[in-house]
Amino acid sequence: MIFFNLHTHSYTNQDDVIEIVNQYPQEFDNSIPNYSIGIHPWYIAENRIDSDLQIIESKLQDQNCKAIGECGLDKRIEISMALQQMVFEKQLALAEKYQKPVIIHCVGAFQEIIAIKKKMNISVPIVIHGFSKNIEMANQLVKNGFYLSFGKSLFQINDMDLVFNSVPNDRIFLETDTIDKDIKAVYEIASKYRNIESEVMKVIINANFDTVFK
Repeated sequence: MIFFNLHTHSYTNQDDVIEIVNQYPQEFDNSIPNYSIGIHPWYIAENRIDSDLQIIESKLQDQNCKAIGECGLDKRIEISMALQQMVFEKQLALAEKYQKPVIIHCVGAFQEIIAIKKKMNISVPIVIHGFSKNIEMANQLVKNGFYLSFGKSLFQINDMDLVFNSVPNDRIFLETDTIDKDIKAVYEIASKYRNIESEVMKVIINANFDTVFK
């Protein structure tokens, strides 16, 4: 059974791994077989928002484009929240139009993300990538229909095993993002925390992949 990597910035081309490689509109690589594409809040450039969105919309019609993102909100950067929210909402509208899942980058703005999802009545699956917060936030996000993807936090944050174990099987994904570890190492620690075999973890994640990415 395949290992599934929800979010990575590096294409490793392994036969037993399906990885969704993050791409940016202005740096698109046609050779990558499975990808997401979006405007990351860090890289919003006002003079090219429209052109970036046009590129994204064209790629969303490609079968190899599995999701829009990473996109979202980040309260630790200098770009105004108003501008971030406008760009984020435009991408959510495209996700709805083309019925593509969304991979979210969120720093300090989970309540805003939840509120926007409700306001826009978003029906497509939304995955918070790189989740590293507490059980209460995990529960609130799951209650509001989000999926949570774990990677770096499983290796670096104390008690993250408790947070990870609090999330239902049908709401989890695993990823490498930018860490210097193979996705198989992420599966190994995730399986250890859940006290299951890696093959069982594969079954869980593959089922979620089939549900979210059809």
